[in-house]
Amino acid sequence: MRITTPAIVLALRSHGEHGAVVRLMTPAHGLQAAYVRGARGRRMRPVLMAGNEVEAQLAARTDTQLPQAMVELTHSRGPLLQEPLPAAAIEWACALTATALPEQQPYPQLHSALDGLLTAIEAAPAASGWGTALVRYELLLLAELGFGLDLAECAVTGRSDELVAVSPRSGRAVSAAEAQPYEGRLLRLPQFLLQGGQAGWADIADGLTLTGHFLSRDILTDRSQPLLDARGRLVERLRRAGGLA
Repeated sequence: MRITTPAIVLALRSHGEHGAVVRLMTPAHGLQAAYVRGARGRRMRPVLMAGNEVEAQLAARTDTQLPQAMVELTHSRGPLLQEPLPAAAIEWACALTATALPEQQPYPQLHSALDGLLTAIEAAPAASGWGTALVRYELLLLAELGFGLDLAECAVTGRSDELVAVSPRSGRAVSAAEAQPYEGRLLRLPQFLLQGGQAGWADIADGLTLTGHFLSRDILTDRSQPLLDARGRLVERLRRAGGLA
């Protein structure tokens, strides 16, 4: 196997005295794990930070062998890791992708969406500018892995108007009239997921509550509890930033 591809660095795990196994999200080859010599050295540490864009050359003698990689930085997001909220969002999005996806299966839409999310985090002056992108990315990841939510019509009436909630069991939307008897038992459906555009802090928080429920139920197992705890801290920081805590 020989691959030369652009990639997003997702995660790094020490391997041996100086090397590490890096997990990369590629546009055409999906999630790729590869060994990088000298990954923990002074030259490579800034390159292999989560969220960075790189050009990677991967090579392995057989399909079952862990590839070795040569990695060249093309765009650094390292400065963002000095800022608490952007750093937490980048680390969460990259860790979620590295944990949830099977290796070597192409997910071009997810690669494009992750790149868009990271670009939004980099460009927006405040978290309210990228919060909606984070919610949409988590929804897309659920859908790509076969756990998509049905937000197009009411689960009871089949109508597409006045959708305000989501069933935590079925993942289907519910209209205002049908949701009223079950107030407090359904998940709120923020309107930006139906109408597009940006949203306020309360809607972003509701969106993250919605996606968080299905991520923890369907994607992240008990072994992923530290990852869920990290997401909880991110959501709490976002709530405080928006004055909701």
